[in-house]
Amino acid sequence: KSTFLQAVVSTQSTGGQEHLLAHWDDLSSDQKEDLYRDIQSVDFTGHLKSFERCMQKELSAPGKEDYLQPLPPDACESVFVSNKINERWTNLGLKEISEGKVALLLMAGGQGTRLGVPYPKGMYKVGLQSGKSLYQIQAERVRRQEQLAAEMYGSSKAIRWYIMTSEHTKKATVDYFKSNGWFGLSEENIIFFEQEMIPCTSLDGKILMDSKFSIARAPGGNGDLYRAMGNEGVLQDMLKKGIRSVHCYCVDNILVKVPDPLFIGCCLDRQSDCGAKVVSKAYPTEAVGVICECNGNWKVVEYSEISTETAHMVDSEGKLLFSQGNICNHYFTTNFLTKVIEGKESELINHVARKKIPTIDSSGEKIVPDKINGIKMEKFVFDVFQFSEKFTVLEVARNEEFSPLKNPPGATKCSPETCLDDLSNQHQRWIIRAGGTFKNEGLCEISPLVSCNGENLEDLVKDKFFSLPLHLEVTRNGYHNGHIGTNGLHSKL
Repeated sequence: KSTFLQAVVSTQSTGGQEHLLAHWDDLSSDQKEDLYRDIQSVDFTGHLKSFERCMQKELSAPGKEDYLQPLPPDACESVFVSNKINERWTNLGLKEISEGKVALLLMAGGQGTRLGVPYPKGMYKVGLQSGKSLYQIQAERVRRQEQLAAEMYGSSKAIRWYIMTSEHTKKATVDYFKSNGWFGLSEENIIFFEQEMIPCTSLDGKILMDSKFSIARAPGGNGDLYRAMGNEGVLQDMLKKGIRSVHCYCVDNILVKVPDPLFIGCCLDRQSDCGAKVVSKAYPTEAVGVICECNGNWKVVEYSEISTETAHMVDSEGKLLFSQGNICNHYFTTNFLTKVIEGKESELINHVARKKIPTIDSSGEKIVPDKINGIKMEKFVFDVFQFSEKFTVLEVARNEEFSPLKNPPGATKCSPETCLDDLSNQHQRWIIRAGGTFKNEGLCEISPLVSCNGENLEDLVKDKFFSLPLHLEVTRNGYHNGHIGTNGLHSKL
């Protein structure tokens, strides 16, 4: 048995992890090498400290409700107030894009396990007529925003797209982009990096084993973004490229606007270092985190931490006091990210997620527990809101910007079917707004290369009648190819 390993796992600073070597004598030479590397990769002192801090936080934290306050009006903006202001913000954002100062930060570390597929969630196809995946939809929206910025300001630099994956999704994601020609974007402007896999821990602080020669690990949550950006050179690359505005989002929202010049322009106009989009809660007890003030800091408080009584509280006008539902759609300046990554990331305390974690028993046999046996420690991307000196919350329309894909086909909420319907309904609204009329019900799809926010449609649809299904697309020579004939089939104009 390695003297080095024995010394590492048995010291007081590691909390006594001798069990990691319990089956050493049963291992082959290759397996011993695997376990050696696995143990070497663990910062035992840091891991133990993180475990103790998050457990202490859980035990000693007072009830958050005692400190909750609604967001102050001067922190809140809304897209429902003024079309003129919205246009000004959009123009500011497009100017920022044209000057090459905008980057996208995509959190895409999740597998499609809950959807019943063995590949990354961004590769999932919800059933569009075009057969496009979430990744392709987003890539085409990026291309369209570059085009709109160039049309307004004469030229536009490329939007850099940073994609955070995990060890389970990185290769498949990179291969998928490569095999699809990077979806028309430049390969050099798509940067993949990887979040850390954190050792899983038993309820008493012992690191769990996935096998006799490997440690059980889980992603460190989307809040591991900041550590990964620092360690993998992402922040340095942003600063080198002159990026100022970073639009951060999750992969699973089929309606996400990427990047959103209106949101970017709003935050620029307010000189905010950090911002978040919200949607008004559909009903008081909706299962969504709420952005509010807590102990003088900006926080996202989970729905499970808010009592029914508090959830139903209203102001003098009868509006919910805690109504700003978080949709994981954020704005950061690179100055803010620098402050977080270089000076504040270590202050973030992991959240405790108690789980049923597959592990091995004392004989080395793999077991799947029927009750909670361990802890996954994770950080959340919004944990950094507390460090903002000028925070902005922008309320947006749910039916235009938020339809997450969380559940498998057939589920009543957040399923492929609901995402498909929400996107189709949005595109029908755009055509009706542009002067078109539908003869029947059915699916409608508009390529982001034609329109990514309802723009550019009047010349195509005004005073025209359409049969559904409808699919508007773009040909290679730039002409729109997609109005539907009377037989409802895709045909060139």
